[in-house]
Amino acid sequence: MRPWTEGASLAGKVREVAASADPVTRTFLVKVAIEGAQVPPLGATVYVEPKVLGREGITAISLPTTALRQEGGQTAVWIYDAATSTVKSQAVQVATADGNQAVIAAGLQPGMQVVATGVHVLAPGQKVTVYQPKGAAPAATAAAAAASAARPAASAASTH
Repeated sequence: MRPWTEGASLAGKVREVAASADPVTRTFLVKVAIEGAQVPPLGATVYVEPKVLGREGITAISLPTTALRQEGGQTAVWIYDAATSTVKSQAVQVATADGNQAVIAAGLQPGMQVVATGVHVLAPGQKVTVYQPKGAAPAATAAAAAASAARPAASAASTH
């Protein structure tokens, strides 16, 4: 972080993040504790650039935000079970969201198939079918299914 009028950088640690975004600006208030003796004057405008939002080399599962829903005060997704062609609810922890994508911190494993659209009309144990584009050849369909199973949190299903 650095004061707007000066070029010297200052180190700091996030000490508080607002629980919800400002409804007008859609930004979150973040309070930072400045380390060291070079504290800018009270009311000074500062420019902040976060160093890291993730760690290099760590696998992350990213989902469209349309896959997320609220259930009992928790964020959840529908997991597709290919053996029974049904869905079940799975609680997840969202690490961060950027635009229309959410990064999942916990609750999913690579290879799980997640319902990406229509989540508000599903119920536990409901039978669903995996969307297949029109004109897809059976071999291409099998290859696409294998590829989607290998990808974390692939789009999965539509309702019957």
